Amino acid sequence: MNISQQIIASARKTIQIEQEAIANLSTLIDDEFAQAVATIYNSNGRVVITGIGKSAIIAQKIVATLNSTGTPAIFMHAADAIHGDLGTIQKDDTVICISKSGNTPEIKVLVPLIKKTGNTLIAITSNKDSFLGQEASYVLHAFAKAEACPNGLAPTTSTTAQLVIGDAVAVALLDLKGFTDKDFAKYHPGGALGKKLYLRVSDLTALNDAPQVAPSASIKEVIVEISAKRLGVTAVVENQKIAGIITDGDLRRMLSKNDNLEGLTAADIMTPSPKTVDNEAMAVQAKHILEENGISQLLATENDLYKGVVHIHDLIKEGII
Repeated sequence: MNISQQIIASARKTIQIEQEAIANLSTLIDDEFAQAVATIYNSNGRVVITGIGKSAIIAQKIVATLNSTGTPAIFMHAADAIHGDLGTIQKDDTVICISKSGNTPEIKVLVPLIKKTGNTLIAITSNKDSFLGQEASYVLHAFAKAEACPNGLAPTTSTTAQLVIGDAVAVALLDLKGFTDKDFAKYHPGGALGKKLYLRVSDLTALNDAPQVAPSASIKEVIVEISAKRLGVTAVVENQKIAGIITDGDLRRMLSKNDNLEGLTAADIMTPSPKTVDNEAMAVQAKHILEENGISQLLATENDLYKGVVHIHDLIKEGII
């Protein structure tokens, strides 16, 4: 076996081991899982998630997922908690403690302290019979039969299982809350995902001049307008309504076919009834129209009146494409 074959075989084995562990998790989702999620849902406080080592890293990711889907959450490192950070936990908070073995020294010190505060403790562990599993109010069983690491040492399958359980909790809460795409946009205003949910065509047309010529405009006037507005296109507008569109491609084709431009007008070379989008539509809708028709510019209208141009570069700049 050469080095390439060895790498491929190792990667496939890792994925297979973790895939089997994830598939098994669905059989471990039970009434206790439902009760734990319901406890979080009915709580007036936050979710405080703690762990140590690689489990602490998974805890931080789950915190991020919960916060982004409408469930307030905060991370507390298990080692720091027993050295002053236990005050992170407030009266109405629910605590989730993540540990594969459930028997690490830090966990054994921390768990009694959490229970003394009276907060509900939820465990995510591979070992239900561990110290953590026995002391927790609810146990979410993130069972991992074996690590993908051939030495059985590096946390691989076990941390994947923890992550999947965390996602299952977050999505179950999302469903209970009726969390919508508009809610998602509220928590992701600066990202490309959020922009797809709140950015409108009007936000883009406002960035550009609105190139336009009358149907009777000369070819020179058309060229000047397209060049001045630098969008590679102009609308042909009559009484504020779109009569047609002329692109720089139309101009090139016209010049290749005509030696004498005298007397030619915008109406002679425009494409009538061009593709348009409502100015108040979502920007992602403009993206779909551009892609479906293989075009780079799209005219925007409002109440059938011409409002401006959306260029594919605008969508790229905003991260929509």
